[in-house]
Amino acid sequence: MSPFKKISLKGRDLLTWLDYTTEEVHELLSLSEHLKKNPVSKKLEGKTLGMIFEKSSTRTRVSFEAGMLQMGGHAIYLNSRDIQLGRGESIADTAKVLSSYVDAIMIRTFEHEKVAQLAEHASVPVINGLCDMYHPCQALADVLTILELKGKLSGLKVVYVGDGNNVAHSFMILCAKLGMDVVVSCPKGYEPDEEIVQATVQLAEGSGGTFTVVHDPVEAVAGADIVYTDVWASMGQEEETVERLGVFAPYQVNDALLSHAADEVNFLHCLPAHRGEEVTAEVIDGLKSAVFQQAENRLHVQKAILLSVLGG
Repeated sequence: MSPFKKISLKGRDLLTWLDYTTEEVHELLSLSEHLKKNPVSKKLEGKTLGMIFEKSSTRTRVSFEAGMLQMGGHAIYLNSRDIQLGRGESIADTAKVLSSYVDAIMIRTFEHEKVAQLAEHASVPVINGLCDMYHPCQALADVLTILELKGKLSGLKVVYVGDGNNVAHSFMILCAKLGMDVVVSCPKGYEPDEEIVQATVQLAEGSGGTFTVVHDPVEAVAGADIVYTDVWASMGQEEETVERLGVFAPYQVNDALLSHAADEVNFLHCLPAHRGEEVTAEVIDGLKSAVFQQAENRLHVQKAILLSVLGG
């Protein structure tokens, strides 16, 4: 019996890791490792993925498209300006029409409500490629990278430094679910969403991990095994860039900050990065950085998700 058939995820949506069990996440991680070693197959031959983009992308678009190709399937890029969604067609109508053409839908958008509505009305699996609240595919790649670097997950101290945004939300949910000690360090007023914080606390209590928000970045990274950051102004926040540069300056990940972490600390960043802002070039291009391994792993985890929800 295949070790990757213990749990069936066929037909499932992936909107947030709050909807998945720890066992299901481990299954996806195991499958990701397998696909990384065995990248080419015909398991999704004849399958088509529709990809809706309302936000620009490098890693999300290329990894999903390449992943479908490597497994014998096909991906269709749907820019919101080029389909009727951009001219006022409802999410419900778009979901129903696309469901008759494709085998799964990936959407990269702003409001989480759009992702939820698409999933509600689609009859095929819907994958959240990013929204303002969550970035689940990125978080699974993050965790796979940590597992490769450290050989384990439970008991590690992982610290996210910066804005309490969608990347932070999915990272803290998934790491807490998997038994890690999770710290988010951010300026006051830029904390993660309170409902997600409460959900993460409960996940940590159930897994044997911990979750805390610490405003002092030096205190936060003390003894950290992983230090993670993201840009200070995400897409849609460009008008806040100047203000945020001042607010977040003390949260830059640099050699001085990393000196308080564990000796074998690794640095992660979801990319794209702004060297000289949230991270220095010395850190992101240094020996402790695993950002390109992390970026590559987007391909492998998304293939695992696609293969699982499509039942390949």
